[in-house]
Amino acid sequence: MPSGILNEHRRSNWVRLQTLIVLRWIAIIGQFAAITVAQQVFNLNLDIGLCFMAVGAAVIANLIAIFVFPENKRLSERELTLMLVFDIIQLSSLLFLTGGLHNPFALLILAPVTISATALRTRSTILVGLVAIVLVTFVMQIHIPLQTVQGVVIRMPQIFVFGFWLAIVIGVIFLGLYARRVSSEINSMSEALLATQMTLAREQKISDLAGVVAATAHELGTPLATIKLASAELVDELTMQPELRDDAQLINEQADRCREILHSMGRAGKDDLLIRQAPLSAVLNEAAEPHIDRGKQLRFSLHSDVTDLSPEPIVWRKPEIIHGLRNLIQNAVDFSETAVWIDAIWKDAQITVRIIDDGPGFPPQVIGRIGDPFVRFRNRITARAKRPGYQGMGLGLFIAKTLLERSGAELSFVNAREGYSLQPNPGKRSGAIVEVVWPRSEICPPPKSNRQGLGENQKIES
Repeated sequence: MPSGILNEHRRSNWVRLQTLIVLRWIAIIGQFAAITVAQQVFNLNLDIGLCFMAVGAAVIANLIAIFVFPENKRLSERELTLMLVFDIIQLSSLLFLTGGLHNPFALLILAPVTISATALRTRSTILVGLVAIVLVTFVMQIHIPLQTVQGVVIRMPQIFVFGFWLAIVIGVIFLGLYARRVSSEINSMSEALLATQMTLAREQKISDLAGVVAATAHELGTPLATIKLASAELVDELTMQPELRDDAQLINEQADRCREILHSMGRAGKDDLLIRQAPLSAVLNEAAEPHIDRGKQLRFSLHSDVTDLSPEPIVWRKPEIIHGLRNLIQNAVDFSETAVWIDAIWKDAQITVRIIDDGPGFPPQVIGRIGDPFVRFRNRITARAKRPGYQGMGLGLFIAKTLLERSGAELSFVNAREGYSLQPNPGKRSGAIVEVVWPRSEICPPPKSNRQGLGENQKIES
């Protein structure tokens, strides 16, 4: 999947202006309520005119945003940064007028920083965070004291003010980093899931198209046979008219050509779609087919853990199973030295497929995270040498894991050797091991006694 489907540089474009307008209206209502309660209930002597001017600035900004921009407007990086900086300045102005850090509502300055960490790039988030820290430091030192109408100044001890300031600064940094990390992982997972859905949709579309081709070839077989028969009779009857006989002969030859084309297309379509079930060995061979001629030996082994007479299981031939196994085999071939072993073992209740290579294996420090998207788990130099253009993002294994788990499988990733080494061991089962285990009920069709026939072929209505 091309990079940049969910590009970090366009994260801010995910945020609708309407969302920030609604949040700002909530903040405005809260600010009006806090000022009114402070004056009427707690008898604080506030400069109501200046306070309402500060809140009015937010009201004017919201009205401008509503009437100037369309309702479905999505903010650019710069626009969102400016809006968040404005919110910090507006809140800091209110804090300046209402006691600075002696006002417990100073904690709300963390909100714009958290929004920036989830929606903006690192550079813009740092800018918003620095503005918040600078203004909090300013209002800690310079502000209009809170006092009652009797002239009593409400002030916390200086050590508590310093502690509050330090808590806000740490909160800006910690919440910024925390929100940034969480949002990055969510975005990475979203991108990987999108890639998985695109891959599965592509497999399904190819499979469906093949089925249509097969059905078309079947339906056109009869009229083409009729054309060939009629043209052959015309060739025999037009012996005295060479020009017309040549035309009839051409029709006959082109009918043969159409039949050959449709025969090959129909065979491909049946191979892809109409065989819904196949032996386990056939599914494994189909999954490994693109990697057979890549210079590595693919060694297949199939056996039963029940009895020697236990037949090879018939499994569903689903796109997610084939594509998931194909990704695992590709990964093994990419990092193997000379050979890849594909073992299939079946029991009464489950089917197991193991894919083993003779490469260096998985680094132990990240083996528990294999299958997560965007994990660089291989040596970068080795990976680039074996796979030009490979970025080690772990997306292929994530797609394989997701698709196979969707089919009911459980995956585990281990190393064949206890002591990890970057050195491969050619020709021996010494590298990475991926084990895929399905319950039989998930991957095998019901017994023949419970299955129904496919019925007659259905005509394709034009």
